[in-house]
Amino acid sequence: MRVSLNWLQELVDINMSPEELGRILTIAGFELEELIDLRANADGVVVGRVIERSQHPNADKLSVCKVDIGADEPLNIVCGASNVRSNIFVPVATVGTYLPAIDLKLKPTKLRGEPSQGMICSLTELGLEKESDGIYIFAEDNLKPGDDVRPLLGLNDVILDLATTANRADALSMVGIAREVAALTGAKVRLPEIKKQDLNSDSSLVIAIQDPAACMAYIGTVIEGVKIEPSPDWLKWRLEAAGTRPINNVVDITNYILLEWGQPLHAFDCEKLQQVAGSNDLTIGVRFAQAGEKLKTLDEQERELVTDNLLITVNDQPVALGGVMGGEETEVDDNTSNIVLEAALFDPVVIRRSSRAQNLRSEASTRYERGVNQVELESACKRAIALLQELAGGTPITQAISDYRIDHASRNAIELRLSRIHQILGKVNKEDGVGYIEAVDVESILGALGCNLEPVAGKENTWLVKVPPYRYRDLEREIDLIEEVARLYGYDRFCDTLPDKTEPGYLSAEYAIKNKLRAVLRGVGLTEVVQYSLVKPTDKEVKLANPLFAEYSALRTDLFSGLLDAFVYNQSQGNGALNAFEIERVFFQSEEQLKERDSVAGIMGGNITSQGMWVNGGKGTPMTWYDAKGILENVFSNLGISVEYRPTSDEPRLHPGRTAALWLQGKPLGVFGQIHPQLAQQRDLNNEVYLFELDFNILLTALDRDAITTPKFQPYSTYPGSDRDLAFFAPLDLSVAEITKAMSKAGGKLLQKVEVFDEYKGKNVPEGQRSLAFNLVYQASDRTLTDKDVDPVHQKVRDTLVKKFDVTLRS
Repeated sequence: MRVSLNWLQELVDINMSPEELGRILTIAGFELEELIDLRANADGVVVGRVIERSQHPNADKLSVCKVDIGADEPLNIVCGASNVRSNIFVPVATVGTYLPAIDLKLKPTKLRGEPSQGMICSLTELGLEKESDGIYIFAEDNLKPGDDVRPLLGLNDVILDLATTANRADALSMVGIAREVAALTGAKVRLPEIKKQDLNSDSSLVIAIQDPAACMAYIGTVIEGVKIEPSPDWLKWRLEAAGTRPINNVVDITNYILLEWGQPLHAFDCEKLQQVAGSNDLTIGVRFAQAGEKLKTLDEQERELVTDNLLITVNDQPVALGGVMGGEETEVDDNTSNIVLEAALFDPVVIRRSSRAQNLRSEASTRYERGVNQVELESACKRAIALLQELAGGTPITQAISDYRIDHASRNAIELRLSRIHQILGKVNKEDGVGYIEAVDVESILGALGCNLEPVAGKENTWLVKVPPYRYRDLEREIDLIEEVARLYGYDRFCDTLPDKTEPGYLSAEYAIKNKLRAVLRGVGLTEVVQYSLVKPTDKEVKLANPLFAEYSALRTDLFSGLLDAFVYNQSQGNGALNAFEIERVFFQSEEQLKERDSVAGIMGGNITSQGMWVNGGKGTPMTWYDAKGILENVFSNLGISVEYRPTSDEPRLHPGRTAALWLQGKPLGVFGQIHPQLAQQRDLNNEVYLFELDFNILLTALDRDAITTPKFQPYSTYPGSDRDLAFFAPLDLSVAEITKAMSKAGGKLLQKVEVFDEYKGKNVPEGQRSLAFNLVYQASDRTLTDKDVDPVHQKVRDTLVKKFDVTLRS
């Protein structure tokens, strides 16, 4: 909100510098983003009267002027403007003046041999226009040379650009800021004068609101005989100070009321409304759009309307987007003589949806979305009518009103306890030391905000607080009132209290394990990637009810898709395979409830070595399933966990014969496998691409947190191990994982390692079976094992295999 200090001083007395006012407002929650001192644009620029103008002897496009600025002698100034002439009043920058708009400091100089003792200025050089055709000539002919030009050009002002929070809808108006300044400084607010308007209604203008919940009130006023012309300077300057471009007196008045009261207004051309309606009698309606309806708005855009759009209609024909923007077909132009002035109250949610549906925001929609003061609608409308009479010569003829507002006087008061204020806010710095906010301070602060406080009988220092209408949407609970007390008492006056005991920070066990997992995955050669949680919607993803973009309107349910896209993109850019991992959150739906969990996923592929390609004729060595499994096994080994692999075909994106379900301590940990050939063909990838995804919560439960956060050294055995080979025929449906698990259990503590090193199917192998060969390593930490130690244990392993799996031993 850009606040003109001159305008603000008309509404409330300010006895401090702009910088101090900005500081006070910042402490109160209205951050001063920028202080724009317009006075600096023309500091040293005075009124001058051109006494004489003559042609420059050495230049066709230059003039030599004698200019009276109230000094003892006129100045000799060389001017290049074509519109300079004698007997005019102009702004003159004297020698030594700095013009920040063009970054120029005036010095005595010579132009083509003629001395020049200053500069006759255009509005561009004073920062009021981007481009000017020539020097500025004052319209008044009774000015005094030497006077300061800033009051004549609206440059005697300071603008405070304040950041207002979303809950302070009242602060998007000059009246709202004036009330805030008054509450902070103890001054009194002088509201603009509201002239009484007694208007009759007749059948020529009717208001019809289809949905009162969407439009609580609508006032339509017919004003005839308006004369469209430029606004007076004071109105232009105030609009420009607020960042609004002046258009004409009628439109400028509606914008002025929006800035002054925070109440959006709109002026329709009455004759154009009658043409659209096809009748002199107008029924102005408020309804939601029907699918397929169109409207060309004031920004010259043809808009396809949706059912979320709230429309203003005339005889059921759309003429404006309610609360957002008017229609081009009924806009006020230079030929307008009669208008219909709209003043309405719309529901904030309805306007927000309508605005977003068209991707269109305006000053009006910004205020409606935050909530407009419902009590002062008539005041803003009457103020606008009075200005239209004064500045446009209009005559109000008839007025129609449709009102569905609730009686705000019946709103319940809020109970406020001083004890609760002390509990929440604590101690404050006072003039006589440190203490608590007193009851008189609370009454003074809330009273300055316009609240009415009544003591509660039987309860000490407790009040029933009636909130002023313009703060209804902001002050709803006791804690809201306590916040207002703190804000106006001054956040800078609260005591700083350090904790009694400080402790060093530390990482949570979950975060420490995540860091350990990241380090392990990086250690095996994978690169960490971070991708968007929002993805394109499909049948599986969790769709957002209120997305920002259609391309990112769903939450991902796994990490596979993102990693696969990244792998494909990396390869398409000529960067080779992307061996990567990601530890992030995924979302899913379970029993009609949305849930989320952390997931760990990775992708691997490409050549397993980047050197020595000359050995195999320039061809790389593709990563095999066992290479990828070995990388994953290294991760599990470094984490100190043992994972079981079971065959599965549940994941359609993975090869059904080369996919394993991962199990940890009897719980499903995740999946690992090779990409499905059809998917590899669709994505233009080699078949040798491998994916894994793990449930981080299962890992978190299984891992020893103390061992991760505080690892302990485990000594290696200094004694040699004893190897044994074991070969046998086993059924094809018997997995190596089951055999390895049985061996490890039977071998007990002495059996340190079980590894398959051969598989054979074919000649000399019984049908339905395969030959497997394992290497078993026995080792103790306190002695060298002998055959007497190893043989009984090895025989127990052999017997277990025969008994449990009915294998045929070969060795």
